[in-house]
Amino acid sequence: MSERIFISPAKYVQGKNAIEKIGDYLKDIGSQTVVIADETVWDIAGHKVVDALKKKNIASEEILFNGEASNEEIKRISKEAKGAGATIVVGVGGGKTLDTSKAIADELDAYTVIVPTAASADAPTSALSVVYSDEGVFESYRFYNHNPNLILLDSHVISEAPPRLLTSGIADAMATWIEARAVINFGGSNQAGGTTTIAAKAIAEKCEETLFRYGHLAYESAKAKVVTPALEEIIEANTLLSGLGFESGGLAAAHAIHNGFTALDGEIHHLTHGEKVAFGTLAQLALEKHSLEEMERYIGFYISLDLPVTLEDIKLKDATREDIMKVAEAAIVDGETIHNGFNVTADEVADAIFAADQYSKAYKEKYK
Repeated sequence: MSERIFISPAKYVQGKNAIEKIGDYLKDIGSQTVVIADETVWDIAGHKVVDALKKKNIASEEILFNGEASNEEIKRISKEAKGAGATIVVGVGGGKTLDTSKAIADELDAYTVIVPTAASADAPTSALSVVYSDEGVFESYRFYNHNPNLILLDSHVISEAPPRLLTSGIADAMATWIEARAVINFGGSNQAGGTTTIAAKAIAEKCEETLFRYGHLAYESAKAKVVTPALEEIIEANTLLSGLGFESGGLAAAHAIHNGFTALDGEIHHLTHGEKVAFGTLAQLALEKHSLEEMERYIGFYISLDLPVTLEDIKLKDATREDIMKVAEAAIVDGETIHNGFNVTADEVADAIFAADQYSKAYKEKYK
């Protein structure tokens, strides 16, 4: 039996206008930072971060992220950061900016600060980055010896982000307990290479409970661009609870099926990560034995948040059995997370994908 392993960031801070206090958390850590953000995010939050650091006499080298988390971009920014003598790396923005910032901090052995501008995924807390080619093609995962030192989320900034990003984060987070439960039941390993702890199980369960309780209210809050207690709950669930839950709880079929969709060309790739995970989660549930009431609970929740639940919704209305078999075969390759929770064939995965589609179509017909 493998050891129980739980990993997490050192500090998590969340609140309205939290960026204004970033200097308070870094003033005793170092005096030279690099702040990395793309062109759009500099205007949304990047300059606010720099201004807040200046108030605590912390110098900042401002670096423009070019948009791709590639090895070339990592090398370019690492060279600039080293030249600046930075001991703190602050990444501000979305997934690729944050993944690149983690890599820069790793290259410099620097203190890692992650400032997401949307609650759209659970990756900010993790000890890994996804690396792409300069053309945006997936190349590899990059793993680190520790999680980021500080995660800071400004709820006001996040309330200004498109509501679609919040629901994408909810969909990604909803997979957390569903996958962790499968890993636990199967006796699989979590993303840290160990057995799921009691703490990780409790966090993953609480994540789902929070999503069902506050998801709708948070979505409406995001539409109004206001910070409410419900939005605060969902920001934490999408980011901290899901981040800890997936990494220390484990991933299973939902994310493997999401990855399998990369085997196909087409409009599906215009969907967000969470939107594709939503369908992957329904497919995992179809692989398992659940009642009609349980299936409809998830389908109805996703529909109420304008998330995709059918093959048509994910731009695969005309997908053939051959197309879906490509997805299924990619989902069960060696090393995929589906093996943490299931012992299934590609044919069984394809059946589950078609079943999830049919269950959702039946639900829409029943409640139209």
